[in-house]
Amino acid sequence: MKRRERTRHLIELGGLVIKAGLVDLTEDDRVTLYGAFLTVAERLRGDERANALALWKRKGKRAFGANQEDS
Repeated sequence: MKRRERTRHLIELGGLVIKAGLVDLTEDDRVTLYGAFLTVAERLRGDERANALALWKRKGKRAFGANQEDS
């Protein structure tokens, strides 16, 4: 991945963290955020991977849809 593409990708991911409210909910505590991400990664390595991905994808689609309607 080229540097510019990587930078854009990282900015977009950071935007999702903010959009989900995680920065405010954790008072911008990066250790807490990292711990939460590690917990998600553990779940994705486990037996419930498919179920977790399906659930999170549905929630994400609904949230994006609701945000587009608000615009």
